[in-house]
Amino acid sequence: MDRSNKKIIKLTTPLDDEITSKLRVGDVVTVSGKMLTARDQAHKRIVEEGSPIDLNKGVIFHAGPIIKTKKDLKEDNLNMDDFELTAIGPTTSMRMNPYEGHVLDLGVKAIVGKGGMDENTAEALKKNGAVYLVAVGGCAALYSDSVKNISNVFWLDLGIPEAIWELNVNEFGPLIVAMDSNNGNLFKK
Repeated sequence: MDRSNKKIIKLTTPLDDEITSKLRVGDVVTVSGKMLTARDQAHKRIVEEGSPIDLNKGVIFHAGPIIKTKKDLKEDNLNMDDFELTAIGPTTSMRMNPYEGHVLDLGVKAIVGKGGMDENTAEALKKNGAVYLVAVGGCAALYSDSVKNISNVFWLDLGIPEAIWELNVNEFGPLIVAMDSNNGNLFKK
């Protein structure tokens, strides 16, 4: 990876250590493929009950998307065509600190969010060969343009913002590597 002219590095899921271990603080990336959203309540439930979806080699976005629904959420016959994503931006990642190490241990290779994360998360990133990517707050409309469709939703009983949304994205970003798997931490510089 040539970092001399800061070209955007295009990542495609599923990610693995070979890819994420080469990323360094300050690299600018985009993500294509599958991305999951998860906030506080979803992280807590993952720790308590296990994940409803395989997280191995995945990307989790700390976000509560704004979703329009075409039907009442209590209906039994909902399908993905009943949901329309209108905006998606990052939420403050430090709220996930109590859970993130456990979630990373499930094989997640990239976390996307806003702000920094704690030392326990930094250690989990190193242990699991993963990275923390910062999304810019206030860019929800821009980021939503990168979402091609919603392919699934889990734990809708938590409410739309707290549910886990499985999104198919194309060149989602730009995102900045803020914490890498080699102890690099943009927030300490």
